[in-house]
This record gives sequence, structure tokens and C-alpha cells, in this order.
Amino acid sequence: MGADNQTWVREFILLGLSSDWDAQVALFVLFLVMYLVTVLGNVLIVLLIRLDSRLHTPMYFFLTNLSLVDVSYATSIVPQMLVHFLVEHKGIPYVSCAAQLFFSLGLGGIEFVLLAVMAYDRYAAVCDPLRYSVIMHGGLCARLAITSWVSGSVNSLVQTTITFQLPMCTNKYIDHISCEILAVVRLACVDTSSNEISVMVSSIVLLMTPFCLVLLSYIRILSTILKIQSTEGRKKAFHTCASHLTVVVLCYGMAIFTYIQPNPSPSVLQEKLISLFYAILTPTLNPMIYSLRNKEVKKAWQKLLGQLFGLTSKLAT
Repeated sequence: MGADNQTWVREFILLGLSSDWDAQVALFVLFLVMYLVTVLGNVLIVLLIRLDSRLHTPMYFFLTNLSLVDVSYATSIVPQMLVHFLVEHKGIPYVSCAAQLFFSLGLGGIEFVLLAVMAYDRYAAVCDPLRYSVIMHGGLCARLAITSWVSGSVNSLVQTTITFQLPMCTNKYIDHISCEILAVVRLACVDTSSNEISVMVSSIVLLMTPFCLVLLSYIRILSTILKIQSTEGRKKAFHTCASHLTVVVLCYGMAIFTYIQPNPSPSVLQEKLISLFYAILTPTLNPMIYSLRNKEVKKAWQKLLGQLFGLTSKLAT
């Protein structure tokens, strides 16, 4: 390859969602509100689980991890996007772009593995309730959580390294809201078929493998629920899994559509909307799903709010 300026790009330009100023201001307000709701909702879920001893169970230990992943994922993308809505020059330094790709890809991978771990937890709770506490002991929960974080991080490190070894030549315009892996790979001025295969393989390993484990867990769970004689028992068993199942459908459905499909690939607009879905909508919805559909979390909220109101009344008098 020739001179340095053929292969080295110091800065990328993110084209974002719109170039219209009024649209950008409106989007800034909308996404700022949603981001604040995301951070507040997930932080409150973590604090609630820490403060209420009834929620010190494997399910809520994993939910704490999920909330931390969600708020971290949103933070890896949204603040940068909000800044770009209000400035004319929408640049992101080369190193910052690589860091953003590493964290967003890593946290996404962690979430998929974590959802599979949570499916196994629900399987143990429904299919073997008498031995649940023995199966899901503290040591196993910690190891499963660590496995989720390590596997997602290692995959992201490998993919980020491979992607940023590509020569970009003079291409610096990323038609996306963030440094998303497929959008960055498209900038390369060489054949990228090996990189696309690499993304496909890592997607199969880190997306389809956990998805298959989730599927197997829920097949066993459904089989067990159908064997329960009482209607009340079936309803209770179903509610045990309802929140997690809703999140699974949201997360895996979009990811499979994006990364694992035959040609033609999704359009650039579809990719942007899918990224927004993961960066904004999913992290905002997850705390709501677990709060609204979960009786234990509702009771914990009621208890905490009751204590807060009681304390406020005492201070007022």
C-alpha cells in the first residue's frame, strides 16, 4: 500500500439519522428523555434488588447484570449521538470509534449470553423447583455471570482488532449513528468477504448458540407447564418466565434479522433503526417489563415507596 494517508484515517464522520436541523433538535429531545429514563430505570432496578433482601435470588442477580449491561450499552452510543445532533461537524476520532465498536459489540454479546443463562435459571426454577437452590448456588451464578462478560468481551476484542486492521484509504464517512461493525467494514478499500464471514461466524457462536439454548430451555419449560394439573399452577409457572421470555423475543429477534440472514442484507436505514432499537428502546423497556410483569418487583417497589413516604411523613412532623 502507498502513502500513509491511503491507509490511515485520523477521524470518521458519522452521517447519523438526518441532516435537517429541526429534525435533529426534535430527535435530540426525544432521545435525551429516553436515555435519562433508561439510566434512571436500570439504576433503580439495581438499587431495589440491593435494598430488598427478598430479591437476593439468582434470577435477580442476573437481572442486576442485565441492567448494568443495558445502561452501559446505551451509554456507549447515545451520548455521542446526542452531541452530534447539536453540532455541525459530526466527527469521531479513530481511537474513539474503535473504543465505541469494542464496547457496544462486547456489551451486546454479553447480553445475549446472559439471556441464555437467565433461561437456564428459569428452567431450573420451573422444571426442578425442589432442587433449585442447590442447582443455582452462589458459586455457579458467579461463574455463569463471569462467563457472559468474558465471552462477549473476548469476541468483541477479536472483531474490533480484525476490523480496524482493514485499510480504509480515504473513506471516512460512516453512514450510521455509531461505529457499528458492518458500517465500518464497508469503508475498507479491499475485499472484505473474510471479515463478513468472521462476523457471521461470531454471530453464530455468540448469538445462535445462546438462542438455541434458550429455545431448548423453553421447550422443556413448556413441556413441564403443560403437565401441571391445576390452572393456578400453570399460571404461576408461566408468570415466572413471562418477563424473561418477552425480553428474549425483543433482543434475539432483531439481532438475528440483522446479522444472520441470506442476501440481500438489510438496508442502511434498517441497520440504523435496529441500532436505535438496541441502544434506546430495549434498555428503556427492560426495567418496565420486569417491573410491570413481575409481582415480586411490584411488592418490592410498594415496600420501598411505603418506607420512603413513612420517612417523609416523620421528617415533616
